[in-house]
Amino acid sequence: MWLPLLGTFIWLAWAGWREYQKLQAYEAWAAEFDRGKYDIRAVLAQAGATLVWGQPTPQGPINLQSLDLHDVDTIQVQVNRQPVPLNTLVKRGQAIELVLILANGSDYRIPFIDCDMANQWEKALQESLQTLKSAST
Repeated sequence: MWLPLLGTFIWLAWAGWREYQKLQAYEAWAAEFDRGKYDIRAVLAQAGATLVWGQPTPQGPINLQSLDLHDVDTIQVQVNRQPVPLNTLVKRGQAIELVLILANGSDYRIPFIDCDMANQWEKALQESLQTLKSAST
């Protein structure tokens, strides 16, 4: 009876240590950016008009992609690939994504665990996009 419980505790300790290592690697990576986000699905950071995102690992983010906000036409939060209004209640297990749509119709999808955090990023990026557009005119 104690052996499965001991195994569970060992696994929990290992999983916690691994997540801690991912967070430490993210913090070192995000230090050079103005704003950043970490969750178990993705890391995201912004420096000026440049967005960079990827997957967190204990060695640092991988599969990094970047995008210049000048190229973005629309920013929206989607749940299960459907646009949602601000402050929408989201059920657990639904796919939450910050979607960056370019003028040519292509899009980039950044996964989020928390819809509130996705909404905060949408608002901040909308403000950055407005600032960029007004500065270029």
